[in-house]
Amino acid sequence: MTNWPKEYLKAIQSGEEVVSNKVRIVYEREVGWMDNPPEGFPYYFDEKEGLRHIEFIERFCKHSKGKFARQSIQLELFQKAKIQLVFGWRHKDTKLRRFKEVVDIRGRKCGKSTETAAAEWDIFLNDRENGPEVYCTANKKDQANLIYTECVNMRTQSPELKAITKKRQSDIYCPGNMGFIKCLASDTSTMDGLNPSFFSLDEFHAMKTSAMYDVMIQGQSMREQPLAWLISTNGFVREGFFDSKYGYWSSVATWEPGFEDYSVLPLIYELNDRGTWQDPAHWPEANPGLGRIKKLETLTQNVEKAKRDPSFLPTLLTKDMNLPESEFTSWLSYDEAVNETTFDIEYISHSYAIGGCDLSAVGDLTCGTLLVQKPNDNNIYVLQMYFIPQSKIDFIEKTSKKEAPYKLWAEQGWLTICKGAQVNYSDVTAWFVKMVEEYDIRPLWISYDRALSGYWVPEMEGFGFEMEKCAQGPYTWNQPMREMQAAFSEHRVIYNNNPVLRWCLLNTAKKSTKSDSIEMIQPVKIQANRRIDGAVSLLNAWVGFVKHYDDYTRYIR
Repeated sequence: MTNWPKEYLKAIQSGEEVVSNKVRIVYEREVGWMDNPPEGFPYYFDEKEGLRHIEFIERFCKHSKGKFARQSIQLELFQKAKIQLVFGWRHKDTKLRRFKEVVDIRGRKCGKSTETAAAEWDIFLNDRENGPEVYCTANKKDQANLIYTECVNMRTQSPELKAITKKRQSDIYCPGNMGFIKCLASDTSTMDGLNPSFFSLDEFHAMKTSAMYDVMIQGQSMREQPLAWLISTNGFVREGFFDSKYGYWSSVATWEPGFEDYSVLPLIYELNDRGTWQDPAHWPEANPGLGRIKKLETLTQNVEKAKRDPSFLPTLLTKDMNLPESEFTSWLSYDEAVNETTFDIEYISHSYAIGGCDLSAVGDLTCGTLLVQKPNDNNIYVLQMYFIPQSKIDFIEKTSKKEAPYKLWAEQGWLTICKGAQVNYSDVTAWFVKMVEEYDIRPLWISYDRALSGYWVPEMEGFGFEMEKCAQGPYTWNQPMREMQAAFSEHRVIYNNNPVLRWCLLNTAKKSTKSDSIEMIQPVKIQANRRIDGAVSLLNAWVGFVKHYDDYTRYIR
């Protein structure tokens, strides 16, 4: 019996299959759990159950277009691995599926639609569900109809599927289980009374809001093992549904602390480095099945066109390489940002420090930072505390937004929830005072954003802290930001594996400007709805670190 996820991981590790970092991390984790599950792990992997769904697709579903028309579907290795993962993981007690949401972001023309139509037939007839409601959904009816039409075509070409189902005016109906496959879009007049067991959401990059997704997810609440199947390329609609969910899915893919969501399978095929878009060796990172499903010749022609015509480059990067259309590039790589080394706070107690703070405007995240060095130790130790108003937590809980696990971080001690609708700056003061009184960690200087300081600076000065204005911008940040990146790349920044800071670092992009032919850099959000407050607070402290380095080294103890 073949374990396709293991076979796929072997191919990835040998270099036979080239994938994105996020996909590699997902398969390393999933396969690792099969052989060495964590203590108390509530799931088991049933190879036979996963294979049953692969066998159904390859036996009963046929292609309807191009040179493969009327031929049985033969799934690629990456598709077999995906399907066996989705249907093979089961809960030990209930035997129900583990995954409730599958997210597959890959380049255009990589077989998403045909695979999804086949999966819909499988879930419709082969999932042992009574009264299954299977919906092909999208932002617009024409888009939703593409996969539904593929389902209709598969029925036409398969005598077995045709024998037990009926094509009605608006759906495909199965008298045996009283279920149907139907087309639905966000511009449909009414979506009341839905009870979907499965829905596919096609090209969700075009959605400006989460309304369609929310209705379908809410409609699944009565199903024992519902499944949402989301497929898309990247797109040009910024700050819409795609951007609001992409950050969460990325954090689940890399299993960031606080984002351990066992119900989501995020498969994000994308170019690892924007700068490699001209290198054919990297194209499969965003295009699984390249050369077998998607034509290598076509992608080569598109790349050559983008070289000649700069106006076509955004389309190539967005649709073929799955990168957002943005002038900004990521600041730190994943490997640079992640440092799981920890330290006991007693090690840095009785020390002098340099502080930094990024204050929020009303309801956003605020962060206080302390940098500490110790004698004969080249590392830089970071302590942080985050602050957020209760109203922000309440808003997130009332909506489907999954910005970040703030409540969990508060329970773990990384974050303070302030009463009311805005951050109480006195809570920030109290944290700095606590560090002095309980641990004897005394900041010699604290760099702060002068734009939002309000009453906070006089309050801090009243406790004896020396406050320094930080004119946030490229002229102030350029050199400290470069030095900070070098320290991260050498893994000399030890931040106690703080999940909030790691999240902020991975949300941070680099904006470059030219001044007298010199490149100046500053941090920006990689997307407007992401938080970088912890990275900015750390950078403000680093400004003080660079400015006072010679003086500070005399106080290291």
